[in-house]
Amino acid sequence: MLCYDFAGRVAVVTGGRQGIGAAIAGALRAAGASVAVWDLIADDENGFCGEVDVTDDASVARATEATRAQFGGIDIVVNNAGFAGPTVPVEAYDPAMWRRIIDINLTGTFNVCRGVIPALRASRHGRIVNIASLAGKEGTPNASAYSAAKAGVIALTKSLGKELAGTSVLVNAIAPAAVDRPLLAQMAPAHVETMVRKSPLGRLGKPEEVAALALWLASDACSFSTGAVFDLSGGRATY
Repeated sequence: MLCYDFAGRVAVVTGGRQGIGAAIAGALRAAGASVAVWDLIADDENGFCGEVDVTDDASVARATEATRAQFGGIDIVVNNAGFAGPTVPVEAYDPAMWRRIIDINLTGTFNVCRGVIPALRASRHGRIVNIASLAGKEGTPNASAYSAAKAGVIALTKSLGKELAGTSVLVNAIAPAAVDRPLLAQMAPAHVETMVRKSPLGRLGKPEEVAALALWLASDACSFSTGAVFDLSGGRATY
């Protein structure tokens, strides 16, 4: 991984206790950033970690104020909190489960972006990195809610990137294909195997590979990209 210097900068990583989020939080911390992990379960062993429900704007507001009070500001936000849900056809989809997946993946990303924008505007180095998915670009069969939610995250990224283009805040997204992480346990094994077979590299991605791209997007090296979506698909994506 390239070396970055995030000394003096404060990063928030949602869903940062495991998987991709933990890899990103660890990489940011190793590069010198102060990292606030926002998750449903507090875990102070991994640094400041607030019990945050991203679907609840009041919870997000409390976490924002607590983070600013502890660290003095917020410079970087990585929206990683996500939930895949079951892999079933639309006609069999539970409407309550649909709403939960949309709430966590899309509305949760909106809530966090909305809540932290004032703090990021105050920073001379504002970065938002949204973890989307290739499912949001392609539409994965039997994963309609997750695909729709991640498509919404991509559109939100493009819209917000344009809105904040006149400020120092850059907003970009990463669209990984299947990555080896606990989220895959929510999916049927056959569904995961299908995703692996679609990859020209023939394997799952690694959380550390997502973290490497996230660090570049959060760094000063990323200076002329906003509202963009960066694929991380092992050669699967063609557009």
